[in-house]
Amino acid sequence: MNSRNRQFGWIQLTLICAFVSHLVMAQTPKPVPAPSSNPASASSLNIDPSLLAKANAGDAAAQVQVGEQYAHAGATEYFRTVAAQDYQQATAWYLKAANQKFVDGELHLAALYRDGGNGFPRDMEQAAAWYLKASNQGDVTAQGTLAVLYSMGQGVPHDDAEAYFWFDIAASVKGPNQEKYAANRQMIGERITADELADVQDRVAAWKAAHPQPDSSK
Repeated sequence: MNSRNRQFGWIQLTLICAFVSHLVMAQTPKPVPAPSSNPASASSLNIDPSLLAKANAGDAAAQVQVGEQYAHAGATEYFRTVAAQDYQQATAWYLKAANQKFVDGELHLAALYRDGGNGFPRDMEQAAAWYLKASNQGDVTAQGTLAVLYSMGQGVPHDDAEAYFWFDIAASVKGPNQEKYAANRQMIGERITADELADVQDRVAAWKAAHPQPDSSK
């Protein structure tokens, strides 16, 4: 099996929902509406009033949980007629958490834009932007995903050196995917020049010096 096929095999394993054939780049995203605090709307989804109160008070973890309630509603058959509206509400709540630099909010936004569906437009540029934010905060899963995006040119320009950069950073953290990140780093390394490799290794060293490397189970 050649390196290209091995890479795509790993991509399919780690990003099953994200990268199917013929991904369509979305148009410029529309502004996200402010989340509703309408008790009737929340009660129709059986959202715990105390959870909603915490979310409205600015608790980032609660905001993500409320967003998940709306996203789940948008994915179900019962709520199909208002699915797009529910996804917009989910996005707005995730955005509130992400704007507080809450990584879980950033990851939920990235996944929602990555997958789209039920009237909510896929937007790989937005997905990549949120994966980058989470990556810069040290999230290993986001780093590995961002590396894949650069290796394929999805939501970002195709850039093997940048893919190597993020695979290398992700591979430096202990976790179940560490070996996969290292293997993909090696394959990507075969596609860049010696000068590019030296430059990106300098960048990696500088990044690691500036960012603590957490132990991760992701």
